[in-house]
Amino acid sequence: MITETLGMEWDMNDIHNASKNVELQDLIGVTVFANARVILADHVLESGRVIVTNGVITDIEDGDAVPSMPGAQVIDCAGDYLMPGMIELHTDNIEKHILPRPGAMWPSLAASIAHDTQIISAGITTVYDSVSVGAFEEGDLRLKALQEICDALETGEQDGLFKAHHLVHLRCEICFPNLEKLLAPLIIRPLTGLVSIMDHTPGQRQFVDESKYVQYYKHKKGFNDEQMKTYMDARRVEQGLYGEKNRRYAVDLAHQHGHALASHDDATIAHVEEAISDRMTIAEFPTTIAAAEASHNAGLAVLMGAPNLVRGGSHSGNVAAIELARLGFLDIVSSDYVPASLIHSAFILADQIDSMDLPTAIATVTRNPARAANLTDRGEIAVGLKGDLVRVHDHRHHPILRGVWRDGVRVS
Repeated sequence: MITETLGMEWDMNDIHNASKNVELQDLIGVTVFANARVILADHVLESGRVIVTNGVITDIEDGDAVPSMPGAQVIDCAGDYLMPGMIELHTDNIEKHILPRPGAMWPSLAASIAHDTQIISAGITTVYDSVSVGAFEEGDLRLKALQEICDALETGEQDGLFKAHHLVHLRCEICFPNLEKLLAPLIIRPLTGLVSIMDHTPGQRQFVDESKYVQYYKHKKGFNDEQMKTYMDARRVEQGLYGEKNRRYAVDLAHQHGHALASHDDATIAHVEEAISDRMTIAEFPTTIAAAEASHNAGLAVLMGAPNLVRGGSHSGNVAAIELARLGFLDIVSSDYVPASLIHSAFILADQIDSMDLPTAIATVTRNPARAANLTDRGEIAVGLKGDLVRVHDHRHHPILRGVWRDGVRVS
């Protein structure tokens, strides 16, 4: 239930009486979230209020009363959870909207707005849209759409067309011959904030099991056995020619411009040691327990996919995210290719992992990704941080979103 108490609804006596304690104009831009179970950094305030003033959290109070505050918007959360807006570091969901069917490109700005609607309705208030810098063939439509996607995201941000805050995550395919040419102009664009280093050569990292590689790409590209072998051989040749050179270029460029840097699909201790040497701070989708443990122990934030958690395992046959959570090696969860999976995964962690209470589980989709990406103004409910908030009803351990606010303004 939402109760708006505006000055125009009061008679002059009411306004006069209210002004004895607070000037009416002082409450313009104030939103009060009342009667909420507030998920704070280290505990749940079972019945409390959060006050947002001009987009910033200014007070957190105990108590279940719904106050009457002339000039403020008062929202009765009716006992639902109130949590921070979620932070998404790795989603290629925008590419689904740009390329809804093989060979069919959608107008970039229209696709970006549709993507934004899906993201915000999932409770994600800050998103790093992942774009592929490089591909396995020069004719890949993702390469054609790359500049258009970045242009559309910048237009959407500058013109206020988006409800979520959009940034860009550059996913660098280091075996792509023309990576340097593609990356140089993208690294300096205003929304760029995160760079990851990827190598999808068959037989290692994500596809240690080559049969999974064959299964995935035969289905995706419709190859027969001979075409599949030719394709795999070409990928190995490209790795030998370009992989190490491009890795060095991308890592050095990311550090030069101060962007957060992530490894991708680490499978071995050697992979992790390389990530540490390159001063990376995020380990995306490690494929083995050994790599996840080494990354976590070295201070890299281990990121796993929410679809992995919701489905109960990896679609590539790699380590299950729930197992890493049980072992204490899971730090961040990403919606990857299903935006709605992010909030679902956090409640799964709180429900199934004994060492994770609800605030700890929620941190994997809020505070932890914010800190890993150097976003210090959001990611938890605390005085002085952004009023990015999500109201959630817990229906038998399945979260139902009942409202999303960004900077204290309702956006979904």
